[in-house]
Amino acid sequence: MKILLIEDEQRVAGLIQKGLEEQGFAVTLAYDGAFGKKLAFANTYDLIITDIILPKLSGIELCKEIKTEYPHLPIIMLTALGTTDDKVEGFDAGADDYMVKPFDLRELYVRIRALLKRNTLEIKPKETLIEYADLQLNNDTKTVFRSGVEINLTPKELKLLEYMIQNKERLLTRTEIAEKVWDTHFDTGTNFIDVYINYLRKKIDKDFASKLIHTKPGLGFIFKL
Repeated sequence: MKILLIEDEQRVAGLIQKGLEEQGFAVTLAYDGAFGKKLAFANTYDLIITDIILPKLSGIELCKEIKTEYPHLPIIMLTALGTTDDKVEGFDAGADDYMVKPFDLRELYVRIRALLKRNTLEIKPKETLIEYADLQLNNDTKTVFRSGVEINLTPKELKLLEYMIQNKERLLTRTEIAEKVWDTHFDTGTNFIDVYINYLRKKIDKDFASKLIHTKPGLGFIFKL
C-alpha cells in the first residue's frame, strides 16, 4: 500500500514515515502543500496523510483539490488544530479522518487500515433519488430540495442527511453517526456531532413548518415527521 505523507516538520515526518514503513507501507514524503499536490496528481496512492498548516498550499485547500479529482481517495488530516470548528473545516474540505497532535502511532495505524478496508469493500450503487415527506436528495446531482426549495449542503452535511433518510424513523446514536457518516470508531466528541446536526437542522428544518430532525435527550436523534 502506497501512502503520501505531507508534513513540513521534518522530524515529525521522519518519525511517521519510519513507523509506517515498519508496518509495511511504502511512504512518499512532501514537505509543503504545493509539492504534495504535484505528487498526488502525478502518482497513484492508496491514502494521503496531510498536515493543515503547510507552506505554499494549506492542507485544507490541498484536500479540496485532491477530492475534486479523486473523491474516493482517503485523506487523513494530522494537525495541532483541535477545536470543533477546526474539525468541521477539515471534514468539509473532504477529509475522511482527523487526528490531533500529539497522537499515538498505533492509533494512526488502526485508522489507516480502517479507511483502506472501507475502500476495498464493494461499493453498492446508490439510489439516484431518495425521498422522504417533502424532501428529495439526488445522488447524481448532489442536490437537495424541500417543498421545491433548493438547499445547499456541504459534502458532510449531505452524507449525514443521506444516512438519516436511509435510517428514518429509528433512533440514531452519536456513536453510530460517527461510525457510519465519518467512518471512524473513535470518539470525535459529542459536541462535534451535535454541531453538524444543528447545521443540518438549520438548513432543512428552520424555514419549514414540519420538522424532520428530532433530538432524544441523552439518546440521539430521529429523522421523522
